[in-house]
Amino acid sequence: MTVALPADADALENGLIEIARKAGAAMMEIYQTDFDVRSKDDASPVTEADDAAEAVILPGLRALTPDVKIVSEESAAKGDVPDVNGETDFFWLVDPLDGTKEFIKRNGEFTVNVALIAKGQPVLGVVYAPAIDKLYYGGPDGAKLIEGDVMEPKTTAISVREMPEDGVVVVGSRSHGDPEAMKAFLGDLAVKELRPAGSSLKLCLVAAGEADLYPRLGPTMEWDIGAGHAVLAAAGGVVENMDGSGFVYGKADFRNPFFIARSPSVPVKYEN
Repeated sequence: MTVALPADADALENGLIEIARKAGAAMMEIYQTDFDVRSKDDASPVTEADDAAEAVILPGLRALTPDVKIVSEESAAKGDVPDVNGETDFFWLVDPLDGTKEFIKRNGEFTVNVALIAKGQPVLGVVYAPAIDKLYYGGPDGAKLIEGDVMEPKTTAISVREMPEDGVVVVGSRSHGDPEAMKAFLGDLAVKELRPAGSSLKLCLVAAGEADLYPRLGPTMEWDIGAGHAVLAAAGGVVENMDGSGFVYGKADFRNPFFIARSPSVPVKYEN
C-alpha cells in the first residue's frame, strides 16, 4: 500500500529510531536493578520499565507528528484510548515494553515496539531489543537490521527467504506456546526446527530470513505485533488471518484473532 506519510520519510525514520533507542536506554537502566513487578487489571505483569519507556516514546512521537493520535498499551490500560476505529488517516501503535515476561526473566528477548498505521495497515515500524542491541526497521524503502554502537552502527538490508528444501524453521512464543495446537496447525508441513522466541522478535526473525513461519495460536493485542508486522511487510512477508484474509488494525477493542506470519513461499492450510 502506498500512502502519503504525515511527515518527511527520512525524518520519520530517523526520529523513530532515535525514540526507540532512548526508550530502550530508559528500560535498560531499570533492567540492571532489582525492579518491582505489579499486575494490571487483566493480571498481566507490568514493571516501572514499561512506564519509563512510554514516558520517552509519547512525547517523542508528539514532537515528531503533532497531529497523529497515539494508541499505547500502558495508556490504554489506564483508560486513555483515542478513537481510531474507522480512522482514514494515521495513528501510532505503541507497546513500550513488549515481552514483559522476558524482561522479568532477564533473557534479553524484550523490545520497544512502535508502528505507524494508515488505513488499517502498518506502513512504518521499529522493533528495538536493547539488551541484545538489535534494531529492526521497516518502511516504504524496505526493511533493515541495525546493530552495534549508535555512533558506528552496522546496517544490513533484510528480506524473507524462499522456503528451504530441507524444511521450514517455525518460531513460536517462548512464554505463551501451545505445543498441541502448533502440531495440529503444522500438519504434514516439513519442519526443520521449532524455535521459541520472545516478544515481536518472532516476526523479525521471519523478516530477516532466519525463520520462515510464525503461527500465533493464542491471544495478542494490536500493539504487540504492529511494529513487527511493519518490518515483516517491508521485508516481503505477510501477516494474515487463519482463513487467509488480510489482517486489519484499528479494531474496536484492539484484540487480534489468531494469525499467521510467514514468507510467501511457505504453504499453509487455511481454515474454512
